Formats: sequence, C-alpha cells, structure tokens
Amino acid sequence: MLPTLVGLDHLVVAVRDVDAAADAWRALGFTLSPRGLHSAHIGSANYTMMFGDDYLELLGAVTPTPHNQALRDFVAKREGLDRAAFTTTDAAAGVAALRARGVDAVGPVDFGRPVPLPDGTETEARFTVFRWPTSARIGGLGIFACQHRTRDAVWVPSLQTHANGVTRIKRAVVASEDPAGAAGQLAAAIDSAVRQEGDVHFVATAPGRADIAFAPRAVIARQAGCAEDALPREGGAAMVLGTPNPRPPGLATGVAVIFEAP
Repeated sequence: MLPTLVGLDHLVVAVRDVDAAADAWRALGFTLSPRGLHSAHIGSANYTMMFGDDYLELLGAVTPTPHNQALRDFVAKREGLDRAAFTTTDAAAGVAALRARGVDAVGPVDFGRPVPLPDGTETEARFTVFRWPTSARIGGLGIFACQHRTRDAVWVPSLQTHANGVTRIKRAVVASEDPAGAAGQLAAAIDSAVRQEGDVHFVATAPGRADIAFAPRAVIARQAGCAEDALPREGGAAMVLGTPNPRPPGLATGVAVIFEAP
C-alpha cells in the first residue's frame, strides 16, 4: 500500500438533502449519528453510520465553497456513491509521497465538526485529509485519505449497533464498462493488486478492510436485484455490508445496499 494508508476508512454517499437521505437509510435498519456540520470553509453537513473499523457517510453541501465544488457537481447529475476514503496515519506524509510520484495531490486540509454525545455533552471531531486530483477519478469513483485526529469522537459506541446487524463494509462496487482497466488504475494508485472472479475485478485495500470491486452495471444489478437503470453506467453503484443476519438488498439515494454474512 501507499505509505501511511491502512485500508478503506469510509464510503461517501453524496446527496442533495442530507435529512431526507438520513430517513431513507434509517428505513434500511441503520443507526445514524446526529447531523454534523463541518467547518465553514468546508461548507457541508453529514450523517454517519458507524461500524467496527469503517463507516458510511451521507454528505451534502449546505454552503457553496471551493472545497465542496466537486460534491455539488456530482449531485447536480445524480445522488449516490461518490468517493471512497482510505485511513491515513499521516496525511502530510501521504501528500509528499504522491507528489514524489508526480501526482498533484490536494491537501493536507484540516477541518472538524461538533459531535453531540449521548450524555448530553458535546465534543469535536477533527480530521486532516488529502485527495488525489478530481481529474483522477477511477471508474467514476473519487478517492481520498482521512487522518482521524479524534477517533473517539467519531466511533461513538452507542452508534455502532444497528437493527440490521451490520458490522462492517465488505466491499464497495463500482460500475465500469472496463472493469479490468479501472481496477488496474486503482491498484496502481494505492500500491495494491487485482484479483479476478468472473466478471468482477477486486482491489484489496488492506487485510481485514473492505475491497473495492469493479464490474459491468448489469452484473451489479443482478446481484442487487434491481433494474440496471437504477444504477450508474460508470461510477460507485453498490456496497456489500457484512451482517450475521443477511436480508434482501435495498436501494437508497442511488446506491444498491447488499447484505451478506460477515
């Protein structure tokens, strides 16, 4: 893996209305965090669904800023799985490593958000992120890295139990007309490898962390039990989540949600 990266951290589902999106995901059996508001220079709001080592994030712009331009451009076309974040232990070192390779990395950028706690008090979650250039979206999926400065403010124990039993992200699934090529691009970007199973190409992000898979839209739609046109032809289309109590797949804010045994 690229120095400082330790696997998939979270998936970002870009939405137009974060409160309406939160209702749709609650209906699938998820416990959501209180609504978070990021620093003013970021200009976005979110809800999270926390698991053991990773999580899902519903993200929407509330005030236009340069930092959320890409987010606003995405939701102008559709809602759905926009970006995958990797955990980084040192965002500044990650930027330096990419630039040494000739990659025009963006960052590091510091920001935070207030976090209401179950006992009625409030703390702050703080992050430092860097991202690959927006022109380097892979199969339509953006990638970036996140350094958690205040992990305990994000992984709040009471938020990690869900009615649907989900405990982890098993993989993100990206629709692509060239899954082999897209998987190869991602593997090169993060220093990983590709394995193929039928029509699906998998890129490992770290032992014990979720894979990112690339497949034709028709293949994903069959697994998700939905119509092809419910998913993008190119870009983040689905997520496979681990639960001891698998249930039928669902569809929320442009993303197919597939439940499997852990």
